[in-house]
Amino acid sequence: MDLAGVIAIEIVYSIAMLVLISAGLAVVFGMMRVINLAHGEFMMMGGYATIVAAKAGINVYVAMLIVAPLVVGVIGLIVERLVIRFLYGRLIDTMLATWGLSLFFIGAATMIFGNTTTGISPPISGFALGDYQVNGYNLFIVLVAAVILIAMYAALSLTRFGLIARGAMQRPDMASALGYDPDRIYMLTFFAGSALSGLAGGILAPLVGLVPTTGATYIAKAFITVISGGASVIAGLASSATLFGLISQSFTFLFTPVVGEVALLVAAVVLLRLLPQGITGRFFKGGM
Repeated sequence: MDLAGVIAIEIVYSIAMLVLISAGLAVVFGMMRVINLAHGEFMMMGGYATIVAAKAGINVYVAMLIVAPLVVGVIGLIVERLVIRFLYGRLIDTMLATWGLSLFFIGAATMIFGNTTTGISPPISGFALGDYQVNGYNLFIVLVAAVILIAMYAALSLTRFGLIARGAMQRPDMASALGYDPDRIYMLTFFAGSALSGLAGGILAPLVGLVPTTGATYIAKAFITVISGGASVIAGLASSATLFGLISQSFTFLFTPVVGEVALLVAAVVLLRLLPQGITGRFFKGGM
């Protein structure tokens, strides 16, 4: 019974991790159709912002939940104004530009922080579940991921800006005719997606040894999760994260973590072969 509890917790944690690392990309790519290859570096910068703030004496939760998303959100705002705003609708150009940005951010982080591993300790200690030890910080990540999904749904479905943003992404000409500025909406949406990426990096900072190339660890999983989810941002993110998290963690327990990673990739290939439009393209048409 204790082992079943540990397995259940780890599966939910694996799902939450995919939600956390993919939420920012789901907004930027899922809504704006911007292929941001610097998504992992935005997470990396969120991690460094958290570590610097925490070592400067700021409460670690404030550093993770406020400082990291604000810092990365502002960086994303600058990137959008200087680069991305000129490339909307040009997928290949956007890929090349954001790939160049990722290299720039890696180089800048290396010059500032060095190529050595740094990090902070998790603020929540583990606890015993029968004969097994469970990482208490994992439950915090589950809670944050759930709050992110709820907040995204509320923002996109229940607020005026969310409705306007969704409409502007689909018909910018109509939004402009109604008196809204699509350029401003794109800017704020990219800021929100960048802030979510920074939040993810800040939350994960206590779990990993941070180096300037850390972002590469997450970018593939984030894209797999978002693309496999399909057109509906929230339903797609939740459904694909649940499916892949369950598969990955199940194979990890049955075999090894490496097999779990391979199983996730194989599942993504099979899913996209069977459902080219993603999960929501087949089962959640018209949903969020």
